[in-house]
Amino acid sequence: MATADDRTAREAQFHDEAFSDQRRSHLWSSYYLVVRSSDRFYERYLTERCQGRETLEYGCGMHSRAFLLADRGAASVTGIDISPVAVEEESTRARREGYEQVDFRVMNAEQLEFADDSFDLICGTSVIHHLELDRAYAELARVLRPGGSAIFVEPLGHNPLINLYRRRTPTLRTPDEHPLMMRDLTAAERHFGVVRARFFHLASLLAVPLRGSAAFDNALELFENTDRALFRTLPFARRYAWQVAIELSRPAG
Repeated sequence: MATADDRTAREAQFHDEAFSDQRRSHLWSSYYLVVRSSDRFYERYLTERCQGRETLEYGCGMHSRAFLLADRGAASVTGIDISPVAVEEESTRARREGYEQVDFRVMNAEQLEFADDSFDLICGTSVIHHLELDRAYAELARVLRPGGSAIFVEPLGHNPLINLYRRRTPTLRTPDEHPLMMRDLTAAERHFGVVRARFFHLASLLAVPLRGSAAFDNALELFENTDRALFRTLPFARRYAWQVAIELSRPAG
């Protein structure tokens, strides 16, 4: 029977290889061009809340937001990841560019090596769906200070067309990851007094075939506006979005 240690080892190996494979990284990035609206929301959220805060980037990966947080006035930023390749790459950049308040560490996100109530702000993208959720939520609630907040942008698992693409491209993801279901958002309420969700990218996926063309930016803006109207007026459509931004606050205990 596979253990949690087996799963952690698989995740670390996959991400080390993925971060070292520029071809695979390019393939991912070509599809992620359409996530402009969720990226802007996430970075605006961080910018508005990080000033003077002790911050944890949970699953920093490559292209960490730790540097943005430091530039926006965070008191300190600690980035953790299961991948030594990612941590070494981002640590090298921090040393090279003189970010003394930024620290990166190899760490299991389900077993955080921090004291209780260590951080005012916790953030991450596409990390929680790789984890055993109850352990992850419990650890996040433990290290988040009572007045703090956490924000994550994660994939959802309800859209049948997106799931078809996932099944056809198994090498782009780990065997253990699990795009979130609506029940997984509700499960966070066992650990946090406030759980808020905002949904992104349904109509905007129609812009994917246009990437690289002169029509891409205008088409994406049109589809982003369509998404906002759709999710506002037809709540049942939210479950079919590609991504969800989850805000967590008031940690239990």
